[in-house]
Amino acid sequence: MEYRPPVEAYSGTVREETIGKGGMALKIGGENILPFHFFDEGSNPNPPKFALEILDVEPAGWPEHLTEPFGDSLSDTVNWARKCEALGADAVFLRLVSTDPAVADSSSDDAAALTRKVAESIGIPLIVYGSGDDKKDAELLPKVAEICDGMSLLIGPVVKENYQVVGKTILDHGHKISAQTPLDINLLKELNVKLSHFCPAESIVIDPQSAALGYGMEYTFSLMERVKQLGVIVKDSMTQMPMIADFGTECWKTKQAMESKEQGLLWEGITALSLLLAGANILVLRHPETLRLVKEMMEVT
Repeated sequence: MEYRPPVEAYSGTVREETIGKGGMALKIGGENILPFHFFDEGSNPNPPKFALEILDVEPAGWPEHLTEPFGDSLSDTVNWARKCEALGADAVFLRLVSTDPAVADSSSDDAAALTRKVAESIGIPLIVYGSGDDKKDAELLPKVAEICDGMSLLIGPVVKENYQVVGKTILDHGHKISAQTPLDINLLKELNVKLSHFCPAESIVIDPQSAALGYGMEYTFSLMERVKQLGVIVKDSMTQMPMIADFGTECWKTKQAMESKEQGLLWEGITALSLLLAGANILVLRHPETLRLVKEMMEVT
């Protein structure tokens, strides 16, 4: 009698979304299986993608073993973005840190203009985040969306304090929304419900906020895992969006990563692997060697 291994089939599917346009378009989501469940009756048409993070100013306080791979490009955001593309990133993640009122409170107009220059200079999709200050981002992100009209960026963080003004403008100019909530399934679903009143669910990416290995990563893992299970197994429509894991910042500010390159690469790499297992669809890294290691691991699987 022929042995047939038991398999499972799920009725839910993560929505497939596209960032970027034309030849630079990047598809995420679309799976109807749980992470790495290649033995189930289902498919994952778009394997996880990886972005490298850049800033709109030269980074301060980064250890030399993190800055070294980028060389002189760190002093010019556009060149830094091009370097990330050359190093094999699937997307560039631009964080407009200088706009934070607690940092430099730089002009929203200048930051938006820089964003367009970066988007035009690379042949891969661009993800853009503000500083995380709710009020400043409510002014900044609509300007970014407008000046980059039709370029299909992923823009965030869109939060409950500013989702109406920011979310509507992002959508009106043909971009995708990165909806961020603080590691809480109920708040996550609530924000998605509110956004869905005026925004197609196919334009939303979930950002549950991500922690680093040893610094709260288990909370991120359990939440992402629950979101993926609800979407794929239970068919909860408010959890069937792709997820972004923005954890490079958290990993490289740890004591261990600051002390040595080897520890930093392991800290970021193991966090990346953990969040891949949890169900992240796009991951934001800082070190190109971590990018190479994780991509090699994905090719083996």
